[in-house]
Amino acid sequence: MEYTKYRPQNEGGVAAMAVAVNRAAIMDGLAQAVSLLPEAMALGRELGPKIDRIYLVAHGSANRAMLGLQYWIEHFSPTIEVRRYFPSELMAQNPRRLDERTLVLLASKSGTTPETVAAAEWLQDKPCRTVGFSLHGDKPLAQKVETRFLAGPTDESFIAMYMLMQALVGGILAAKDGWELDAKLLRSLQALPGAVADAAEQNDRRAAEDARIYKDDRILYHVASGPGFTTAYVFGVCILMEMLWMHSYPIEAAEFFHGPFEIVDQNTPLILILGEDPSRPLMERVVRFCEKYTERLMIYDARDFAMPGIDPEIRPLVAPYILQSALKRFSARLSVWHNQPLTTRRYMWKTEY
Repeated sequence: MEYTKYRPQNEGGVAAMAVAVNRAAIMDGLAQAVSLLPEAMALGRELGPKIDRIYLVAHGSANRAMLGLQYWIEHFSPTIEVRRYFPSELMAQNPRRLDERTLVLLASKSGTTPETVAAAEWLQDKPCRTVGFSLHGDKPLAQKVETRFLAGPTDESFIAMYMLMQALVGGILAAKDGWELDAKLLRSLQALPGAVADAAEQNDRRAAEDARIYKDDRILYHVASGPGFTTAYVFGVCILMEMLWMHSYPIEAAEFFHGPFEIVDQNTPLILILGEDPSRPLMERVVRFCEKYTERLMIYDARDFAMPGIDPEIRPLVAPYILQSALKRFSARLSVWHNQPLTTRRYMWKTEY
């Protein structure tokens, strides 16, 4: 299927002042996660025969990374039950299957997210096993789980924690279900920092032009399918909504034609995110429709990125993170046009909520 491709123009102007891609910072920021990948996969192999279900518990971007993990566990495993929760909902629902055959993964970038810490503490009285993922070992979450993986200080926390969780899950699938892609997964995750940096560099010129074109829009819709919804949500909500205060709404492709498509007209700006997983045809349908009714499209297709070092069979698993890295350049450029640094918050960490 052919799409209208981006044609670079003179980027010039204000957006050119955005911070350049810092490849060294990306690589250095993910180095600790890379060093822990074999250990995470080994733990997964150890735990695989001992569990029947995995509960994924987090807020924000970590919860959406877990969405992708859930998708692939359901796709590959004939034996593992998997569920995903926000921490406060887990405690409120109090699932009766939190037994000794249940593994709970909890994640918090800061290690201080109150609801996640409370859930970890609540789980200490349950017979289930717990593994925590964070950046810092001296924060509460790391102290309240049986096993922890710490990615260390990094501006790439979303990708770092994904890498560690995916390695653990890969080991579980290999040990419990005989999944044969574990070695390819490990090598590909080790190569992911370089592929992520490449995607940021490749997309920087396009990001500058897209930011120039869409700088005055305060409403932006993001459509994706399957594990690609990880990217649609994290970029749309955790970056544009949280940091730039845009009305930025993620839509799942499977639901697009059951209401949301009615907002599309010639003035509607959309980002369409295409991965390489089995749900791709759902997005191709969305593309066909949107190209009929609006020209205000930014189409981000994982197939446009080389992903050096990533095995072809693993590309579908990591594609959302490649696209996330590319789209982050768009937000960096937009922040300059909006004169609003991405560190800006109105309420978060500042008020009672």
